[in-house]
Amino acid sequence: MFLGTHSPRLDEKGRIILPAKFREELADGLVLTRGQERCIYVFSQKEFERIHESMREAPLSSKQARDYIRVFLSGASDEVPDKQGRVTIPPALRAYAGLGRELAVIGAGTRAEIWDADAWNEYLNEKEAAFSETDDDNLPGFI
Repeated sequence: MFLGTHSPRLDEKGRIILPAKFREELADGLVLTRGQERCIYVFSQKEFERIHESMREAPLSSKQARDYIRVFLSGASDEVPDKQGRVTIPPALRAYAGLGRELAVIGAGTRAEIWDADAWNEYLNEKEAAFSETDDDNLPGFI
């Protein structure tokens, strides 16, 4: 499970050092793809395969499903971390997420997310008030 917030830097070659806590789960390979809110989703190979299988069950007649699958999969890149735990983020994904040098890598349960640090802080500041006000009526059974 991916948890926490980490603050790595993007190097001049477009690589990121994965947080130590995430490396074991991602050691055999990972998939980077476009995430919602202009971040990059990071899935273990196994989790990505599970998601892909569920996508395959979506009806081809659903335009929304076709659109989502196209955007999600066309931006995907499978990567294998090097011995130092570094992984290259493809230029198209770096541009999509607006990544600068300072990053935020957050754990989101079954995936990690890579954000530009400023974008993450802005998002978090914007959403924390709503988080504080969330009750069981809005998200039943969550807590």
